[in-house]
Amino acid sequence: MSSPTRETPARTPRVKQKRGEGQWALGYREPLNPNERSKKDDNPLNVRARIENIYARGGFDSIDPGDLRGRFRWFGLYTQRKPGIDGGRTATLEPEELDDRYFMLRVRLDGGALTTEQLAVLAEISQTHARDTADITDRQNIQYHWIQIEDVPTIWAKLEKAGMTTMEACGDSPRVILGSPVAGIAADEIIDGTPAIDEIKRRYIGDPRYSNLPRKFKTAVSGQQDVAHEINDVAFVGVNHPEHGPGFDVWVGGGLSTNPMIGQRLGAWVSLDEVPDVWEGVISVFRDYGYRRLRARARIKFLVKDWGAAKFRQVLEDEYLKRKLTDGPAPEVPATQIDHVGVHPQIDGRFYVGAAPVAGRVSGATLLAVAKAAERAGSNRVRLTPHQKLVVLDVPEAEVNGLKTELADLGLQTEPSPWRRGIMACTGLEFCKLAIVETKARAIELVTDLEKRLADIQAEIENPVTVHLNGCPNSCARVQTADIGLKGQIVTDEDGKQVEGFQVHLGGGLGLDAGFGRKLRGHKVTAAELTAYVERVVRAYLAGREPGERFAQWVLRADEGVLQ
Repeated sequence: MSSPTRETPARTPRVKQKRGEGQWALGYREPLNPNERSKKDDNPLNVRARIENIYARGGFDSIDPGDLRGRFRWFGLYTQRKPGIDGGRTATLEPEELDDRYFMLRVRLDGGALTTEQLAVLAEISQTHARDTADITDRQNIQYHWIQIEDVPTIWAKLEKAGMTTMEACGDSPRVILGSPVAGIAADEIIDGTPAIDEIKRRYIGDPRYSNLPRKFKTAVSGQQDVAHEINDVAFVGVNHPEHGPGFDVWVGGGLSTNPMIGQRLGAWVSLDEVPDVWEGVISVFRDYGYRRLRARARIKFLVKDWGAAKFRQVLEDEYLKRKLTDGPAPEVPATQIDHVGVHPQIDGRFYVGAAPVAGRVSGATLLAVAKAAERAGSNRVRLTPHQKLVVLDVPEAEVNGLKTELADLGLQTEPSPWRRGIMACTGLEFCKLAIVETKARAIELVTDLEKRLADIQAEIENPVTVHLNGCPNSCARVQTADIGLKGQIVTDEDGKQVEGFQVHLGGGLGLDAGFGRKLRGHKVTAAELTAYVERVVRAYLAGREPGERFAQWVLRADEGVLQ
């Protein structure tokens, strides 16, 4: 007979403690990564004094590495890529091996707003200090290359004398505010957001309370849907309230990169006067509750995804605004993308003229020529767009054709082909340390080739088929929201060689087609095959579409074999 056994008490399962995300509001004030330590050790806005008093005098070798690869960004400065380093080595080299002794410099131009006098100053800086480089970015900035640290104080003095700045053009800060290029003059604008943009900039840009955010913070304010509001951290979109009239619908949590998300509506309507206060509330929620532990999860979109719009709105109202927001309707979605290319009437009887450089690539000489052409046409206002385009405002009807001719002579077409109109590209391998492939030159080559190879069907394209090229996965050129999005990577060609190429995304968009492109399983295209691939897909679309069917709609139902 066996002896009785004593039962072992069942163990209580150990509950795994959830790891803190570095949220200040929950008591996690101690920095959890080197970036957070750097910001705590010294407010990045303080780096300006060191640039002016030490680095500009001592040259590149005098720059502290913590400033060089960190705090410099708060004043628009990034080291550019050392020439001759191929894309396959991007992720294998240390930062100091990739760094050139020259800088990319972004000038923040909130709302893309410029006078012709300011445009001439930007042109002079390009020609004097940046080897005639100047790119129009999809954030309405101007970006220079080949900047030497010794010249930066002089450049700042020139910019600031003309009412411009590079402050918080980059970094974990409130970056440039997107605004409608035709604010105040467009016939179909619901409300002019310019006063709100100006007030946000006056109150908060350069304020140390908002210069240490978990990550970058992108804002869009427009009375019409022309600023890609769905993919900004916070956006204010023009809408008519049935009781209160014109105002703004509030969106939060949009963004792309490797984890793309469409922003969420808070369901709140705010007046023009309320926008700055609500903006401050949203950025404060992000500052205090944003995830600071991991850089890859530090954008506000991750907080909004976890909380949901309802909780985000509740925290915003209860803890920051101390009042309830007014419920409001969703804005009506426009039928087509608004890019402002071409000639359009203003509400005052004059016209604005939008022109398309290829992928934003211009030069100092071009900018100066545009300023002079605009003045000859009777205008002193120019705008940059979130689609890497340029718009001249306030043109008398009698001067329109002459201006169009002058712009065309500069390579800025006002009646571009669908390919020239719909192309976008990031900085790419030429200058960017994160890039894997070349983009700008390839975009120019692609447009030139498509204009020849697709000339027979160009008239059949009612809406431009957008093609966006990005040099790495970070999506500065918004590849997930393009008809044809091309994400740069190293691929294997037919001969087994490692070459530059692209992961293909098809059918992304904003507005009516808001959503991210269909990524074909394993489908990659080498750079050498790119033109032939785009031609093949566009021809398949025209052959297989239903009447009135947009490219993004067709892609959703097309067989995968047709898309490869």
